[in-house]
Parts: sequence; C-alpha cells; structure tokens
Amino acid sequence: MSTNNWSNLVTEMPDLLAPSMAKDHPNLPVVKAEGCYYYGLDGKQYLDFTSGIATANTGHRHPKVVQAIKNAADHLMHGPSGVIMYESILKLSKELANVLPGNLDCFFFANSGTEAIEGALKLAKHVTKRPYVISFTGCFHGRSLGALSVTTSKSKYRKFLQPNGLAYQVPYADVKSAPDGVDPETYVIEKLERDFESLFNHQVTPEEVACMIVEPVLGEGGYIVPPSGWLKKIREICDEHGILLIFDEVQTGFGRTGEWFAAQTFGVTPDIMAIAKGIASGLPLSATVASKELMKQWPLGSHGTTFGGNPIACEAALATLEVLKEERLVENAKNMGAYAYEKLLKLKDDHPVIGSIRAVGLMIGIEIVDPNTRKPDGNALMTILDKCLEKGVLFYLCGNHGEVIRMIPPLTVSSEQIDHGLAILEESLYEYQAELSSQLSEQFQNA
Repeated sequence: MSTNNWSNLVTEMPDLLAPSMAKDHPNLPVVKAEGCYYYGLDGKQYLDFTSGIATANTGHRHPKVVQAIKNAADHLMHGPSGVIMYESILKLSKELANVLPGNLDCFFFANSGTEAIEGALKLAKHVTKRPYVISFTGCFHGRSLGALSVTTSKSKYRKFLQPNGLAYQVPYADVKSAPDGVDPETYVIEKLERDFESLFNHQVTPEEVACMIVEPVLGEGGYIVPPSGWLKKIREICDEHGILLIFDEVQTGFGRTGEWFAAQTFGVTPDIMAIAKGIASGLPLSATVASKELMKQWPLGSHGTTFGGNPIACEAALATLEVLKEERLVENAKNMGAYAYEKLLKLKDDHPVIGSIRAVGLMIGIEIVDPNTRKPDGNALMTILDKCLEKGVLFYLCGNHGEVIRMIPPLTVSSEQIDHGLAILEESLYEYQAELSSQLSEQFQNA
C-alpha cells in the first residue's frame, strides 16, 4: 500500500474502528517494527518501551520467530485441535512444562489472556463444585463477562455490565499504607489475614469458595510489586480451606519479571495459571495450565475452542522459547531491569513529579504525582508521554488514575537503549516542570 493510501486510511480511522479500540494512546501510525523499534508513517524511528504491552519479549519480528511462522504456513494453517492433531501443539506442551513451576504440566490452549482466565475460572469451579471466586482489588483479568467479574482495576470496565455476583474482592497488598516504624511486609500480611477473617465471617464461607485469582504483580492496576510473604500467605489460606489458587501471569510471564514466571520470582506455585502475551512473540496464543490431575476432571465438551492452539502460533511459541533460552533473555531481563531501576532512582531524586518507582525485572512502573499534593496526576503523565513520543520514545500508562508510566521494553533491550530512553524521559520531565513553573508564576502574577 502506498504512503498516501495509508495516510488516507488513518484519517478515516474514527469511522472504521470502534472508539473503544481505536482511541488508545498514542495512536502512532507505523509501517514496520524490528527489534526494540517501531518505524512510523512519518519516517521516524521510535524506541519501543511497550513491547506491544509485554508481548514482544523477543523483540519485534525476531528472525527465528519469523522463519518459524513462514515454515509453518507451508504445512498447516489451522487445526482445530482435537478434530485433527499436529506436532507443534504437543511439542509446545512438553517445552512449556519444562519452564513452568511445580507440576503445572497440562494445557488448554486458547487465543487471548482473557480466554485463559475464563478457562481457569471454569476449571476451578468444575473441579471443586463450589460457586464463588475471590479476587483482589486493583487486578485486571480481562474484559469478557466472566473475567470482568474478577477485574477491578478500573470501574469503567464494569460500567453498565453488571458482572455476576459470584465474586468477592479483598484489597491488594499496599506497602505504602504501612505506618511509620512498621515492617511493610508484616503489615500487609497481617492486614490480609484480617481481611479474610472479615470476609469469611460476614460474606461467604470458605467452603463455598472455588478459587482465588491474583496477579502476582499488579499490572494494569498500577505495576505494584507485593512482598513475597503476602503471596505465600494467600497460598497458605488457600491450602487451609481447599481453595484453588490461580495466578494470572498473562503479563508477568516469559521472563518479564527476571524469571520464567513470577511464580518462580516469588517462590509461590499456584494450582492453575493463565499465560499469554509473550508466549508467541505477538501471535494470538494463550493457555490455561494446571496439573494432569486437575485437568483430567474437566471432561470432553466442558470447554472448547476453534482457533486455540493454532499450529502457526504454536510454531511461533516454540521459536520464542528457543530464543529466550539461546539469547539468555530471562537473565537479561533481570540484569537490565536492575540497571534501569538504579537509574530511575537517581532520576527520582531530581524530579519531584516522580512519586515512586516500582520494579521487578523489566516490569517497571514510574508513578507521576503532583509535586505539591503528592496525589496521582494522570494529566501530567499524558503530557510527559507526549513529549517522549515527540522525541522518539514510546511509553505506555497504567494505574487507576492513569498515573503510572509503564516501562516494559522487549527483553532484548540493551543498556545503551535504556540510557537513551531514560535520557529522553529526563528531558521530557525537565520540560514539563519548566512549563509547570511558568504556569504557576503566571497565576501568581495574575492573582
């Protein structure tokens, strides 16, 4: 397609695509992606610190993944699995079992993270014969109605949709709320125990609860990293009452946290896991994962899919796993994440608009606040992101007020690319603060 035709289509976008899909930030028209970069319709190169929202962990269009897709297309385009069977889906299952924690070794493949969550909830209810689910306030698990019943990162996702009443919420770990002089980890664990005691005494008995579902690191809700002891206490409460524990590792998986999965980062193994995003370097693929013992209780016809486990996506996933291992990208995520975190802490000292830095591996949140009130400032964040984009660096946002910058580059990122991206962020912060000072000075003069 010619550049002119592409430009014309961009102008027609409001009429062609639903606003709920097309109005996200920053709506950057691109013609190509490679490695850690997008190439825009405007001819500019953009350093990508979003990796397709934690999906292109191996970098955009990694040659080995691209070749695997091309080779697969020469043989088989579509399953459906079950009606026919093919090598890639079986081989992928074996390879995934080698990197997943504990006895998570049996798979139901689907297309998206939301579908993996739906499968996890259905499996837990089917196995336990219990009706209720407990989730944690602030977590994002998807937008389909089942997943939405446990999604509470933003109320707007649930508006007018009346998610079913079979889910209860408990607050997510908030170490910032710990009183002075109190160990934050001890505080959130003790609060968790009180919250569950209240829930079980007043709203639902534990014998009625099928499962608890949690993001081991809060994603869309603000990139909050809980203490490992908090997740271990959840595991302990589940074990005490025969409740299955589901980890939503859609965003944290495949090396993002510096280990293969956050379960390994925190030393907590769930009963069921939902995985997606980084699994196939951008092709639609996900999985609900559990032990053989659990999965065998989910009989034929109780769940199904037409496109899940697509043979081309499975080949892309196999190539993705190879690249992650051969290029030691999980280790790179840990090292480059620590490198970026140290640089950001120094940046925070010079910029009062930065509230806190939250990081594990290359899953990094940069909180933006009003420098006077210290309250979340989503408007300031958007101004800063726009300035970064003008200078050729793409970040994304999260948090209940849209106040947290997500820094989630491909796991292939180098220290030089981190240096460049954070230098642009610093320039943008200085520009924003200068504009803010000018506005305050003008308001004072006009008062």
